[in-house]
Amino acid sequence: MGDKRLIHIVDDEDSIRRSAGFMLKTSGFAVETWTSGVEFLKHVKNAEPGCILLDVRMPEMDGLEVQQALAERGVAMPVVVLTGHGDISIAVRAMKAGAVDFIEKPFEKAVLISAIETAFARLDDTEGRASRSAEAAVLVAGLTAREQDVLKGLAHGLPNKTIAYDLGISPRTVEVHRANLMTKLNVRSLSEALRIAFAAGLNT
Repeated sequence: MGDKRLIHIVDDEDSIRRSAGFMLKTSGFAVETWTSGVEFLKHVKNAEPGCILLDVRMPEMDGLEVQQALAERGVAMPVVVLTGHGDISIAVRAMKAGAVDFIEKPFEKAVLISAIETAFARLDDTEGRASRSAEAAVLVAGLTAREQDVLKGLAHGLPNKTIAYDLGISPRTVEVHRANLMTKLNVRSLSEALRIAFAAGLNT
């Protein structure tokens, strides 16, 4: 494998394995592909360490079950989850369980590479967790009470409509608060906002 960083792509869709594999190889990564979570778990003990790109919806074992099995076996490779459009609640559960990021299919190369880079940064920086938690708490403290309520709702995997209903405000108002909190947290994606929310302990 040499010095290339390795990505394990675990997805039952051949087209995704091929397209993601091509994107990553042309960006200088080494790639190994697995057709199912079951297959990957069979060989994970002897697998070379790297980052795991894990599909959520697979037959036999879904991504969340694979993630749980990896945790039970003490496999500490960072996980980036692939979700279908609208699987936000599943993505949130995956991040709660320790996934570094999630990407919605179909994904662009830049989004994929960015998530993979974040995953490897996490692998390189195990000591940084405590400082991340402190930084996250400071960022969240800078939000208004209502923005914190909306972020909590998102951290529990709730859609805008449900958050609006729970807080007794309109979905449009939730969207405004959501846009404001993203700006204040200086994040561009929901997964980045969730990382901060989880580091600050908002999902308990």
